[in-house]
Amino acid sequence: MKIKLKITWEIILLILIILVFLVSSFLSPYFLDIVNLLDTTTNFMEKGLISLAMTYIIISGNIDISVASNMGMASAFMGVLHRMGTNIWICALIGLIIATLGGYLNGYLIVRFKLPAIAVTLGTYALYRGIAYILLQDTAVGVDSESFMYLGQGYIAGTPIPFSLVLYIIFAIIFGFILHKTTFGRYVYSIGNNEQACKFSAIPVEKIKIILFTITGFMSGLGAILLTSRLSSIRPDIGSGLELEVIATVVLGGVSILGGSGNMIGVVLSLFLIGFLTYSLNLLNIPSQVITIIMGSLLVGTVLISNLLEQRRVKVGK
Repeated sequence: MKIKLKITWEIILLILIILVFLVSSFLSPYFLDIVNLLDTTTNFMEKGLISLAMTYIIISGNIDISVASNMGMASAFMGVLHRMGTNIWICALIGLIIATLGGYLNGYLIVRFKLPAIAVTLGTYALYRGIAYILLQDTAVGVDSESFMYLGQGYIAGTPIPFSLVLYIIFAIIFGFILHKTTFGRYVYSIGNNEQACKFSAIPVEKIKIILFTITGFMSGLGAILLTSRLSSIRPDIGSGLELEVIATVVLGGVSILGGSGNMIGVVLSLFLIGFLTYSLNLLNIPSQVITIIMGSLLVGTVLISNLLEQRRVKVGK
């Protein structure tokens, strides 16, 4: 009796994570320290939150490269208000609203003027970061509220588990459930596979697109709050370059850059694979330039392997 084991992309990612743990623990005695491992997750939780929303965007056949700039704009508004003496929690709420509106603007422009998502978000990528620098110039605003800093620096009482990790897990479960278990999630996949057919099927494509970009804006704002809390500082360049890391996380998670396929489990595994691999390389004092090359190579390899697996599935289907 032959037992066939279906090798999925998620299993491959899980194997890679195990390999990272095995090799890293051999090369560095500090890697397997559970407190350090949990602590290092705080360095990529804001990226994880935005990746959840970006998963929907890319599965729907779109892309948003303005997420990091939207973070910067939200942070800048928070900084200006806090410098004027406004309570930091009110600043955070306003920053969240600003980022959500930034996401809505992306979706509205794409739908209203029938423009490609990459063109619109490339424009707002520059616009939002420019607004951030106009508001704060090149200055930073310090944050000293202990309750606010708990978001990015705090731990669940009596444990070494970061609050931000728990927050991410909660959102990952919610986003995963909606994507895989609801009609809305099925619509997202359908739009990514064939948008025109969805329109003929009376699926509210334009409304869903606006919702997706608005949610991505909201998650960018949440990421800005979390990162500001972790750094105890508000700066106009906050999150700079994060958009590429977010997209890389989603694509490495097995989501097709062309849209229509992928799942949330793969994206979650991808986030922790990249996070722990980066932590391991830093422990080994690998230069940041080399780490960038390794991550880039990993992403290129992922796209190639994903493409080969897709071609194989098509051949088997025939």
